Amino acid sequence: MFKIFTILADLIVFDLFRFSHHSRLGHSLHFFVEDTTKIFALLVIMIYSISFLRASLNVEAVRDYLKGKNRYFGYFIGALFGAITPFCSCSSIPLFLGFTMAHIPIGITMAFLITSPMINEVAVVLLGGILGLKFTVMYFAVGISAGIIGGMILDYLKAERFLTPLVTQAIPERKEPDQESGKLQLEKLTMAERHTFATEELGAILGRIWKWVFIGVGAGAILHGFIPEGWIAGTLGRGQWWTVPSAVVIGIPLYSNATGMIPVAESLLLKGLPVGTTLALMMSTVAASFPEFILLKQVMKVKLLVIFFLILLFLFTISGWLFNLL
Repeated sequence: MFKIFTILADLIVFDLFRFSHHSRLGHSLHFFVEDTTKIFALLVIMIYSISFLRASLNVEAVRDYLKGKNRYFGYFIGALFGAITPFCSCSSIPLFLGFTMAHIPIGITMAFLITSPMINEVAVVLLGGILGLKFTVMYFAVGISAGIIGGMILDYLKAERFLTPLVTQAIPERKEPDQESGKLQLEKLTMAERHTFATEELGAILGRIWKWVFIGVGAGAILHGFIPEGWIAGTLGRGQWWTVPSAVVIGIPLYSNATGMIPVAESLLLKGLPVGTTLALMMSTVAASFPEFILLKQVMKVKLLVIFFLILLFLFTISGWLFNLL
């Protein structure tokens, strides 16, 4: 699905500017071009589509459907949807914004945000080839569980209080039920009016966050291209209890998707890094990256970012210890 962005990055970095495939600078620039083009494409498509639908779609029905179900079912659906969508941590954010604008409960939305970058079908296949079926199933279960638990905690804390005005102002006001029918009456808009509304929403939101995409992905590309994996293996390969939380913390500044991180994880495993420590590093890198937090700063207040970070630190550390014990 996203191969076109890889091809575009190949053409720009390696063919047009003739950077070496083996240079760290070329690797970083390729990462930057591929991810910025992918994220902007997703932002345009998702923000426009959600806004176009929201112009006359009864988003209350979606919210009420989920609220009418058992809340744990909602968390599970959010996490499962995250698992079957092939997004990295930064490209998950357009959907996060769209879900919030559609009144989806924050816990369900956060379950998606946590799980989406950790699991996709390609990553599962690659991981199965490295660790076998048992560990792959466990990793899938841990990813789903992390999303569910994170969503539960953030719902309990009423995390919607800590969303920024960019999000809260984009959420449409609830319409009052019609007195006679008792049902919500939706304003009927023409296709042209929907397009105008969606275009204005797209321009307003992109105008606020475009520079943070460049800053976030740029920082991630530099770290991704210039942090040697040998240093990580040498630092964390001893297997003491503290190496797992250390791996999680080290993974925060890095940035990759699950598919790109698995070959690195294989290399670390071959160099003697314990399985749990390796997976904790991988989960942290793909689901709690520094660039992601830069982008999330536009939709979350600092307090929510800190809470989100601590939840991820806790969940990934527990998961790493569990895998090391097994």
